[in-house]
This record gives sequence, structure tokens and C-alpha cells, in this order.
Amino acid sequence: MTAISPSLAIAPEGNLTRYLQEIRKFPMLAPDEEFQLAKRYREHDDTEAANRLVTSHLRLVAKIAMGYRGYGLPIGELISEGNVGMMQAVKRFDPDRGFRLATYAMWWVRAAIQEYILHSWSLVKIGTTAAQKKLFFNLRKLKGQMQAIDEGDLSPENVRRIAEELDVPEADVISMNRRLSSPDHSLNAPLRAEGEGEWQDWLVDEHDSQESQLAEREELGQRRRLLSAALESLNERERNILTQRRLKEEPVTLEDLSQHYGISRERVRQIEVRAFEKIQKSMQGGASTRMM
Repeated sequence: MTAISPSLAIAPEGNLTRYLQEIRKFPMLAPDEEFQLAKRYREHDDTEAANRLVTSHLRLVAKIAMGYRGYGLPIGELISEGNVGMMQAVKRFDPDRGFRLATYAMWWVRAAIQEYILHSWSLVKIGTTAAQKKLFFNLRKLKGQMQAIDEGDLSPENVRRIAEELDVPEADVISMNRRLSSPDHSLNAPLRAEGEGEWQDWLVDEHDSQESQLAEREELGQRRRLLSAALESLNERERNILTQRRLKEEPVTLEDLSQHYGISRERVRQIEVRAFEKIQKSMQGGASTRMM
């Protein structure tokens, strides 16, 4: 199926009032007409039919988008994202199921707008689970119903009611409310009115300096080279036993190695200890040579 281009829908940029006036010019579709257009697009990839299906529902998109005005984002952007959801709905709409496109599309439109809002907020890391997303998008509505929309911290009673209503922990309600109530601040904002210094100048970098990181990488690389050279000084059996016993995340048991080589477990242990001592001596000698 050919993808529907976003150019099929009018972009709600510039004057919002003018955009709303323009989309009213597209006629609503009768059920039979909508069915035939959907069949044409589904069976023949008729983009003109898809265009009529989308444009006839732009008013629905705008209405849904208006319900998300409380999140501090331009309404034009919300409508644009909703239009993308509308196009996705038309692509997947099956008229033979017997329901209207608007009933099906409203879920796609809402999902597109909600995802855009989540990705636009700097605190959106909270919106990673279905419960958190539900809380994010329902908290303002419930606060409005409780006439607590302008409150700072919610009262314990309101916190409890919201937590029960949305089936989330009370701590999540408190945390979400504080994040939604606190505006983001730029790290480039000046510390003083005179404009000297910025907030980011006071951030402490807890990581090691680049010089320290470079020195650590060089030291690690040198140790690996010394270990590789030391392993070469062992015979094949010593190298394999030491590797299996000391250099693997899950060491092989003495019993397994004793059966593999046909020797006792005690003999395997002795070979392991002797090989490890050889490695230590070789690496110490290599380190001493490097320091000279």
C-alpha cells in the first residue's frame, strides 16, 4: 500500500483561525460515500480517495488537539501531529468491519498527539509505562474536576483520590504533579540580572578528566599486553587450565578438567597455581622493564 503523504492535509501553520476556517470548507462524508472511498483506497491505492477521507476529518483532528492545550505546546503543532495520526488511520481503516472512520481514527489521532507531547517535554522520561502515561494525561483533568488546578502540592485527600482513580502509587501522583507544575529552566540562564555567569557554570562534572581517562586507558592496554605476553610463556596445558579456571566468567570445575586431561583434581590445581605464579612473575618483570 502506498504511503499517504502529509501534503494531503493542510498544515495548520501561521494563522490558526484561518486554518480552522479553511478546513470547514471540506464537506462531511455520508456513510455510503465514506465506505466507497475507503474501498477505493484499500483495493486500488487511490490517493485521491485517501485525500478526501483525510480532509473530511480535519475538523475532528482539530477538536481532539484542542483538548491538549494545557501542555504548553503550540496548538498548530498538536494539530499537525494529529493529522499524521489521521493519515495512519486511513491507511489501516477497513470499511468492511462496519464502523465509521471517525470512530476508528480518533484513537490514532490521540495516540499521535500524546506521543508528540511526551517527546516534547523534558520530563518525558517519566512516561515510559502505560500507567505513567495515563497519569501524565489525566492528572490535569482530575485536578480540574477537584477544583485544584491552581494548587501547588495537592492535599493528601486529593492525592489519595487521584491515585485510586488511576490505580497508581500516591508517590507517583505527587512526583508527577510537581514536575508538571514546575517549568523548565535553561542552563544558559544568567545567575544574576547583570548577566554574568550561567547556571551551567556551577554544574560539577563528576567524571574523571580527559587526561585521567587517557592515562587509565593506556595503563589498561599495557596490562593487557603484558598478560598476553605472559600467557605465551606457558605451555599449552598450563595456558588452557589457567584460562579455564581464572579468566572465564564461569570457571570450569577441577573435576571437568581432570577428566579432560586424565589426571587428578589435585594435579589440575597444582598446574593452575604454578601457571598463575609464572604469569605473575612474567608480568612483574615486564612492568619493571617498562619503568626502566
